[in-house]
Amino acid sequence: MTAPDGRSSTRHLPPLTPGPHGKRLGLVALVATFGGLLFGYDTSVINGAINPMVDELHLTTLTEGWVTSSLLFGAAVGAITGGRLSDAWGRRTSIMLMAVLFFVGAVVCVVAPTFGWMVVGRAILGLAVGAASTIVPVFLAELAPFEIRGSIAGRNEFMIVVGQLAAFIVNAFIGNIWGEGHGVWRAMLAVEALPAIALFVGMLRMPESPRWLVSKGRMDEANAVLRALRSPERADAEIGEVVEVTKEEAENAKFDWKSILTDKWLVRILLIGIGLGVAQQLTGINSIMYYGQTVLTESGFSSSAALIANVGPGIIAVVGAIIALRMMDHFSRRKTFIIGFTLTTICHLLIGIGSLVIPAGNPARPWVILFLVVAFVGSMQTFLNVAVWVTLSEIFPLRMRAFGMGVSVFCLWIANAFLGLYFPTLIEALGISGSFFAFAVVNALALLFVWRAVPETRGRTLEQLEEDVTTGAIYVKSARTR
Repeated sequence: MTAPDGRSSTRHLPPLTPGPHGKRLGLVALVATFGGLLFGYDTSVINGAINPMVDELHLTTLTEGWVTSSLLFGAAVGAITGGRLSDAWGRRTSIMLMAVLFFVGAVVCVVAPTFGWMVVGRAILGLAVGAASTIVPVFLAELAPFEIRGSIAGRNEFMIVVGQLAAFIVNAFIGNIWGEGHGVWRAMLAVEALPAIALFVGMLRMPESPRWLVSKGRMDEANAVLRALRSPERADAEIGEVVEVTKEEAENAKFDWKSILTDKWLVRILLIGIGLGVAQQLTGINSIMYYGQTVLTESGFSSSAALIANVGPGIIAVVGAIIALRMMDHFSRRKTFIIGFTLTTICHLLIGIGSLVIPAGNPARPWVILFLVVAFVGSMQTFLNVAVWVTLSEIFPLRMRAFGMGVSVFCLWIANAFLGLYFPTLIEALGISGSFFAFAVVNALALLFVWRAVPETRGRTLEQLEEDVTTGAIYVKSARTR
């Protein structure tokens, strides 16, 4: 949106000021990102639970892959339906429903007597995880001022890696205290019910997205939410901008498949969203998060030592996410992606070379591979994970935001699911060296994709991004920065 002088109207918004409204915004972000915490715990707890589960439920290599990937296929469905649900019911109500699914799925998994029931429970958890991955980043992006949108929306990814670290610590504690005896994996899975309850109770007191309220004509409620989260002057100016853009959207044709497939700019931004989501997953990050114990055991660690060593990647993931949050509002998204994919490509090559040239039985082998795995996870979390989720939450116009986010994250989860399903088979067939050399090739292709196709989104309001995306101006502006 532009002012009569041709400058962005965003420049005329009153500046952010400190006050109680800032603390309230921080509280809303904290509660909402319990969805990210559950996302991280649920996807990573299987890392330590899978080995004792294999013995008790008599899993084969393929059914082991299905236990892991059933959550991920469920997440793909949750991602594509969660966005549409949040458009109809609202972001807040959808997050509360998601909390219920997290709790129900956890209970089914804990009491599962057979492989079939475990797959059902994991699929229910997947619906919640997929919905969380779509709804929570959009909810945070729509609540945050544009100046700090990157760090606010990025807190969800930070909580995801906190959840992953929590899963690794809980697994290491329970696994080394109780051993890998009967039912130990049930205790690991039971812990996830606690943050699900906290998320549901917390969201009862949280506000709805003001942008969603405006889209439904509930102007007074939207203004009240913004006044609680901004200074009065900023809230009044911002609500006017949101109302104007929403009115312009309402005058356009109703969104449907035809409206996107006949608009080259909407098709392009959707393909970029899909490409970013798939590229993030094909870095191989979740081969470490789901099967890190397997990789470290293959490298030479004992089973119990691998559980403890697994905490290392979890810690560096949290450190990387903290660094990423500090960078989000001050550093180019495009440059972040380019640095990230360059580093992950190098790390994969080094893991493949290290496992190839250091023979099995050499005492240095497991430690070298652990160091390189930690370097890979640190590179991924610092430069890619937070930046990808923030970018997906902001690049789509309002009328297709939930849909675009849903489709992109659906493809992300499908890529994740097939990786989770076949990674045990891949390791068995190619070993560590062949698997990570393959990841290196895929990461190099992802680097080429982001360099050629992904536009810059930092420093613009959602309304300004909307205009630039729908007119194609965003690609011209990004090309000038290359």
